[in-house]
Amino acid sequence: MRALLFRWPGLPFVTPLALLSGLAFAIPLGLLVAMGFATAEGTPTLGNYLRFLGDEFSRQVLVDTLLLGLYVVLGTTLVGLPIALLYWHCGKWGRSAIIFLTLLPMLTSNVVRTFAWIVLLGRQGPISMAAVELGLLERPTSLLFNQLALVVVLCQIELPLLVLPVIAALSRTNRSLVEAAETLGAGRWRQLATVLLPTMAPAVLAGWVLVFAAATTSYVTQSVIGGARLIYVPQYIYREVGVLFRWPNAAAISTVLLLATGAVMLGVTQLSRHRRLAGT
Repeated sequence: MRALLFRWPGLPFVTPLALLSGLAFAIPLGLLVAMGFATAEGTPTLGNYLRFLGDEFSRQVLVDTLLLGLYVVLGTTLVGLPIALLYWHCGKWGRSAIIFLTLLPMLTSNVVRTFAWIVLLGRQGPISMAAVELGLLERPTSLLFNQLALVVVLCQIELPLLVLPVIAALSRTNRSLVEAAETLGAGRWRQLATVLLPTMAPAVLAGWVLVFAAATTSYVTQSVIGGARLIYVPQYIYREVGVLFRWPNAAAISTVLLLATGAVMLGVTQLSRHRRLAGT
């Protein structure tokens, strides 16, 4: 035991966290996976997975869910990188303002932010009424219950998950590198491509993982903003549990979603460890 403590001096501090993770995550996850391989009577079977993967509609729901995550990743990237670059060029007060405005939405839950978007995108909301006043719409129209609105809302909700890691990476960047590139004749775009983007790349990939995972599993936002016409895997699972009471089916679908999103996240994580991105 002493030899083990000498080799890993942090073991006493890690052990409680490892036990908590096992009790709160690993064991329930194992039970979930096991339930997916059983019938309602407890008989072992592969039918739950075969039924989901063999149904064309179910496969399309899974594809739509993964595509939704990719759309949100793209949207947050297009909005988040300019914000991070603005942080890089701002002074002390400007940086503090950007950090404050980025963290401010996180002080409220996703449910509150989602319902706030209902007011903004509703038939009598400010966006619809402004469009009518500008002549863009003939009459007030609800902007909810479509994929574009869902992507926009998820981008706003998940934006801090991308912006904050990138800002942290830029904060550690040595400004002398940019000054050296400028001395050598590199313009603004060349500095961005050769110095700043390689510095931000690992943080951007980490942010992609967080945004993708959050967007594909955001049940409340998908249900409220997307409505009944847009069906994604979280709603599919809720239907199996809360409406049809088919728990083994829901467990199998949950496992498929976990594996699918995990594969995408693992691929991005491995890409972030590439020696060129890691700076090694």
